[in-house]
Amino acid sequence: MNEVAIKDNSFLRQFETTVEGHLAKIEYSSQERKVFLTKLVVPEDITKEGFTEDFIKSVLHHIQEQNLRVVPTSPEIAGFLRKNRQYKEMLPVGIRI
Repeated sequence: MNEVAIKDNSFLRQFETTVEGHLAKIEYSSQERKVFLTKLVVPEDITKEGFTEDFIKSVLHHIQEQNLRVVPTSPEIAGFLRKNRQYKEMLPVGIRI
């Protein structure tokens, strides 16, 4: 995995990074000890191979370091979690994807 430097912009409620001069972001909302990942925005101009997966992994690691649970409401992020079962323990009890 290529670590992506992310910034938690709590004012806009999004994790963001700049790559190839473009802003990629994952919008979120927080409730209790859960982070709801609501929208993934990666500009089509970003041509870096595997960037989207590395970006999602970096955000998940950031959330995991804070001992929070993750609820993927974005279809792209839910699909990523389906393929990468090692993040299953980050889901709240009773949530299946």
